Parts: sequence; C-alpha cells; structure tokens
Amino acid sequence: MRTDLVIIGAGPAGLAAAVSARENGVGDILIIERDREPGGILNQCIHSGFGLDYFGMELTGPEFAERLSDRIKGKGIRVMTDTMAVSVSPRKVTVIGAGRGLVVIETKAVVLAMGCRERTRFAIAVPGERPSGVLTAGLAQRYINIEGRMIGKNAVILGSGDIGLIMARRLTLEGAKVLACVEIMPFSSGLSRNIAQCLDDFDIPLLLSHTVTEIHGRERLTGVTVAKVDGKLNPITGTEVYYECDTLLLSVGLIPENELSAAAGVVIDPKTRGAVVFDNNETSVPGIFACGNVLQVHDLADKASEEGERAGKSAAEYISTSGEPGRVNWCTVTAGENVVYAVPQKLRLTGDGDFGFHFRVKKPIKNGEVVFSCGETAVKRVKRNHMSPGEMEYIELEKSAVSGDITISAEVLP
Repeated sequence: MRTDLVIIGAGPAGLAAAVSARENGVGDILIIERDREPGGILNQCIHSGFGLDYFGMELTGPEFAERLSDRIKGKGIRVMTDTMAVSVSPRKVTVIGAGRGLVVIETKAVVLAMGCRERTRFAIAVPGERPSGVLTAGLAQRYINIEGRMIGKNAVILGSGDIGLIMARRLTLEGAKVLACVEIMPFSSGLSRNIAQCLDDFDIPLLLSHTVTEIHGRERLTGVTVAKVDGKLNPITGTEVYYECDTLLLSVGLIPENELSAAAGVVIDPKTRGAVVFDNNETSVPGIFACGNVLQVHDLADKASEEGERAGKSAAEYISTSGEPGRVNWCTVTAGENVVYAVPQKLRLTGDGDFGFHFRVKKPIKNGEVVFSCGETAVKRVKRNHMSPGEMEYIELEKSAVSGDITISAEVLP
C-alpha cells in the first residue's frame, strides 16, 4: 500500500493535522486509529468546555470530535480504524488490524499523534493489596460515559489532574459521594476553572500537600489512609486519616505514548516525555512530525488541534519540497528559572513567520514576568498576573529578535 502521508492517531491533533495537510496540497492521506471510530479521548468526554478557541462555540467532547470527523469525510481522507501501528520510519509504516492482518504502508512523511496514557498506581508505589475499586480516572470515565457502568458509591480521588477533577463532578451527578480530592503537591495540577466548577461547586474538599499512604481491602477496596506530606513530599507520621470508601480514582499524571517514536529513532525530551521538535513540529528524524498529547500533554483539545494544524502544514511542505529546506541554520531553546520545559526545543532561523512557544512553570506565580533571553541579553519580556503548573502558557516571539540560543525564564516581580 502507498500513500503520501500517514497520520497515526485520530484524536483532535491527528484529525486537525489531516485537514491541514489536505488544505496545503497533500493529495493522498491515511489516518491510522486503533479504536473503533475517530475522535480519540474526546468520545468519552461528554462534558462541555471544548471548542471555544477552535470552533468559537462551547461543545462537548463528542460534538468536537464529530465536527473534526465531518471535515475529514468532506475532504475524502481515509481513516483505517481498529488498526494499530507497530513500527514507523519516515518512508514506511507497518500496521496490524482486524480483518487485514499485517500491512506495510509506503509513505512520504509521517505525523505522530498517538496521544497519551495515564500513570497507574504502580508508577507511584502506593502500598497495600490489589483490590477491585482502584481505577485510573480516564478508565472510570470510559466505564461511566461509554459503557454505562457505575463504578462505586463512595470515592476518594488521588491527584488533581483535570480528568480527576471532572470525574469528581461526574460521580457526584451520578449519585456517588466523593469524600475528598487528595493532592501531594502544595498546588493543584488542574485548570482553575475545573477546581471551581468540579470541586468548589459541589463542596468537595481539595487536600493539598496530602497523599494516600495505604490502600485497604483484599477483594474489594474498603478504605484508604491519607496523610499530610512535608516539604520533601514524605508522609508526616501522626497525620494519618482513614477514609472508608469503595473506590479510589487515580489522576496522577499523563505520559505521551512514545514507544513508536523512540523505536523510530526520535529523540525524546526527558521533561515532556515527548519528542524534541523544531518550530515546524518536525522531530529529530527528517520526515517524521509530532503533535498533540504525544508531543506534550495539553490542557485543552483546542490547543492540541491547533498544534495538529501546524504539523499537518509542515508535513505538506516537507512532501512538496522533498525534504527541503534543511536544517543548516538553527538554534536551541532551554527552560530557564522556574520553567519546567519549553516546546519547540529547536528553532530554524531561516524561513518566514515568528516563533510560538508552549511552556509550563514549576510553581504558582502571581505578578510574574516571562523573559526570553539570547545569552545575557533579554530580547522580550511579557508580564503575567498569574501562572500555574496546571495551566500551559503560550507566547510568541518575533523571529527578528532571535540571533542565537534562547532561554525562557519566569521571574517573580516584587
């Protein structure tokens, strides 16, 4: 099988990348999706809050996915569902699927849009038995919203990621009692609006600087022990409180699905766990591009879709120029003071257009300033009244201001 462009993943980033690539001249596009239908995680996100930036209206997750899918159908782009990619190179993608077996696809470029997965209990090493009733928040969301199955009556949520916050509200609306949302850090990792709408509006307590220290129960969860933690995140003896519950939801972080990327030789950023990319979303392997949650975990599907558009356009330019222009003149981007990471990590100093950067701060900052520096010289300063680790920042920088390697820092103003 041959095609001009293969896109792996039919979530918001992959679908947007396909539409963009077609609008920029790519004739034959194939999307690979392992689920039964396009849309990715959007299909189980039945709450509203999507689409305000991308479509200019408030939508539910399935409505957002449907609009993207309609664009795909309208442009005649093929989607191969129930199919999983097992290996990737810039010119060849091998997939396996129900009813088709192993298929090798020859292509001119690849866009990686595989999304992310949830960290599990064993990634955070909570002691105790292995009873039923301990689930990741995304799995619980799928059980309730897709499968129509209730998961419990009394719940504790560990972690304050956005999916966990949204599930606190969802469980409450379905008649369950959410006893507390427990967060090991002194600040939430979720969006402020989700804390207000999903916890505060339903009188669900958020316990900052707390964690679950033990899981109780053998066949079914019977309760959890929660304790305060110190500045080094170690539990403080004597602060333990027992919560009787039959459900523990884990909302303890998301990890980009980058096994395919790494196997293809793509350099992975240890901070984002996604690919190291140039400003055109091209990875370290020419002809392979990355976007969406497989590149960096986004707060909003709207932003993942916008990133997908850029990757699709860049893939189209790569195909039309047979890989030119090259990478003869480029510089690096470094995360400085109070910044965890920045994407892109590399900038091409040739070509048109300015640069746009996504980044996250290490701690909540009120009355701060983002500083872009070339060496010792600050080339741009942007004031921010509020920045939080749970909310991704985005700032553009004029290409004319870049003469060498860039450092992005977040300073606290007096």
